[in-house]
Amino acid sequence: MNNQKIFLITGISSGFGRAFASAALSAGNMVVGTVREQTACGNFESERPGFAKAVVLDVTDFDAIESKVAEIEQTIGPVSVLVNSAGYGHEGTIEESPLAELRHQFDVNVFGAVAMIKAVLPFMRERRTGHIINITSMGGYITLPGISYYCAVYLTQKEIRRVRKKGQSMNLALRFFKWVIACTRRARYRARLLN
Repeated sequence: MNNQKIFLITGISSGFGRAFASAALSAGNMVVGTVREQTACGNFESERPGFAKAVVLDVTDFDAIESKVAEIEQTIGPVSVLVNSAGYGHEGTIEESPLAELRHQFDVNVFGAVAMIKAVLPFMRERRTGHIINITSMGGYITLPGISYYCAVYLTQKEIRRVRKKGQSMNLALRFFKWVIACTRRARYRARLLN
């Protein structure tokens, strides 16, 4: 029996996305990883030819996400695991930070993750199984000077998860299926997250 899964992991160019992708590949799974630039595709695909597939998709291009996930399902196979790992961080006090940075934080770290979930759910629902993992941050639990936008984003993700834990949202809607929906809370990690 083949237990190989297809992982769809956002943000595999570096950081946690790349680490999760490498671990999934090492375990014999197929990984479809998102990158924002075509030039990053070959680097990832050479890690394990035939099992590592890179697709160009910016998680802030909300109009492209649904069709790209459908294309992956049709051409590569059924996505078993979604890992929302794409992330962006901004450092700066509220007074000095432009609102555009706050919008970008939410677009990448919240709305992009939700758009990815919305795109995979119909396929997972049809199969009655799936795993969704959101990479979040301790920033949703503690705050530090100079990263208020960053903490606001992860507080939002935490509160979305809290609603799910109380059974008022996603878990309630999916309770009759074989689901694993999880959020990790990472601490400091060296990645190209902050500009």
